[in-house]
Amino acid sequence: MKRVLAQAVKELSQFWRDRLTVALAIVLPLLTLFIFGFAIRLESQNLPLVIQDLDNSPRSRAYIEQLFATNQFKPVPWPQGLTPEAALDQGQARAVVVIPPDFQRQMMRGETATVQVLIDGTDANNARFLQNALRATTHAFNQAMTSPQRPPPVAAETRLWFNPGRQETLFIVPGVMGVVLWVYPSLLAAIAMVREKDRGTIIQVYASDLRAEELLLGKGLAYLAIGGVEALVVIGLGMGIFGLRWAGDPLPFLLGTLVFLAAAVMFGLFIGVRANSQNVAVQGVALIGFLTALLLSGFIYPLANIPFPLSLISHIVPARYYIELSRNTFVRGSGWSGVWWQVAMIVLLGWLLFSIARRLLRRMQLPD
Repeated sequence: MKRVLAQAVKELSQFWRDRLTVALAIVLPLLTLFIFGFAIRLESQNLPLVIQDLDNSPRSRAYIEQLFATNQFKPVPWPQGLTPEAALDQGQARAVVVIPPDFQRQMMRGETATVQVLIDGTDANNARFLQNALRATTHAFNQAMTSPQRPPPVAAETRLWFNPGRQETLFIVPGVMGVVLWVYPSLLAAIAMVREKDRGTIIQVYASDLRAEELLLGKGLAYLAIGGVEALVVIGLGMGIFGLRWAGDPLPFLLGTLVFLAAAVMFGLFIGVRANSQNVAVQGVALIGFLTALLLSGFIYPLANIPFPLSLISHIVPARYYIELSRNTFVRGSGWSGVWWQVAMIVLLGWLLFSIARRLLRRMQLPD
């Protein structure tokens, strides 16, 4: 244990002497938190919409007002002398609504007035959102304009249970925490391990009686402390700037964060053991760590949408379980009963990374 602590103290002293590394350890996570937290939005707003009103009646104008009252669309005039469809061709609009000339007359006679809607399907997600939004707005307009003689036999009263205000920050920012706390502690640990090879001091370690697990635990303890500082800064700013609050008992999240940081550091040490230069270590963390945490963790895309066989890889991505744990803590707040298995999976994956790194390091050491 003394040798583990001595190794940790040595790593911390080397880390604090490198001012650039210290600055990057704090600045890069903050930049990532701000960029992802403010820039990523899953609900589209202010989508350009072109409307051709061939009726120009009170009913048609009321329908147009209903469309723009949702703040999901913004009006765009179509090019002079051209059809409104030209706005789609030129990329000036995402949808076109054409109101027929007898729109109000058909409604007054109790008939169904058909409105033509053309949607740009280049972006499938936006196209689906536009279709659903226009249908919902049209349905609300129909309910406002009609007076049924009797109430419908079935009425569904819906309520958003955990996030009634539909605040996207409650979904995005906890996910950003998982990505940041996975990438940067592992990056620092990988660079620290490779630096031993660049300076040639790893030979002394191989020739000494310092065991592989002692070297890994010593370096891991040092960068676990550094990762803890990063976690305090990122979580504190996430709660202070984006307004996150504990939805339940924070103890599972705090314990899970500590375990997750340990797994991230072990992943970085594993990359550092395999890499022969700092460039290779950085590329390894970026390709394996960052891409999987970004694309295969459920941070942005639902896990159910990941195709086979990539869906199998998502099961061994620790960031997946931490993001679920983080979102549960800040949105659902179910406590240990809902998150214990996520913490257990992070522990298991962290132990596997430590075991693999220890075996690889033992093979590289000189025989006794």
